[in-house]
Amino acid sequence: MLNIVLFEPEIPHNTGAIARTCAATGARLHLIKPLGFDISDKMVKRCGLDYWWLVDISVYENLDEYFKKNGDENLFLATTKAPRDYSEADFRGENVSIMFGKETAGLPEALREKYRDRCIRIPMVSDARSLNLSNSAAILAYEALRQQGFPGLKSTGEMSE
Repeated sequence: MLNIVLFEPEIPHNTGAIARTCAATGARLHLIKPLGFDISDKMVKRCGLDYWWLVDISVYENLDEYFKKNGDENLFLATTKAPRDYSEADFRGENVSIMFGKETAGLPEALREKYRDRCIRIPMVSDARSLNLSNSAAILAYEALRQQGFPGLKSTGEMSE
């Protein structure tokens, strides 16, 4: 199972796009508060997130609660500050989790240092600060799923024989 973990996400549209990726892939979505938006049923429907019912979502009051409930086995931290790129990561374990930081500040330095050997980055030109959060989550989610053999995902479309 793939877990996408968002630490203090701030922009509702990014989280909505990531939720859609989770819905399409069967990945679990974990949100660590504070959130920069409301995820009540009323607000979700207002944003047109008609696929929300497909998302297996958990919300945590803080980082400590997340780790207490989930541990840190098979955890990767996505950060532009990582010493290695994601092609070196082995996502084939059970319950792989990829954690992303908030849009304006990323993941806390103390967390990055604690899990330095599990920090990964998406390669990009040196003048680019970062990719959009939802794009980054999609790239790494599909790489993890590719390594796992796309478990449970439909592999053919209407054009197949």
